[in-house]
Amino acid sequence: MHLPDSIPTGTRIMVRLFDSHDPVTGRQCYRDLVGHVRSWDGTVLCLTRDASANGSRPAQVVSVEARDIAVLKPVPERPWR
Repeated sequence: MHLPDSIPTGTRIMVRLFDSHDPVTGRQCYRDLVGHVRSWDGTVLCLTRDASANGSRPAQVVSVEARDIAVLKPVPERPWR
């Protein structure tokens, strides 16, 4: 995937990461992260991962290497409840 040169700080994005291969089917598996960009230098994406909607996981700061990114796209903010 072609990654952007810059991503504005604070943008909410979904990042799909290459994870592993399914041992039974051999198909590629992925892992998704949704959060707000803290920084992006073209090689490492630092984002604040959103807390889970049901409260089972708190917000986390995550660093992702560009080579692990399969898909990157902006997503809208969660609605307020």
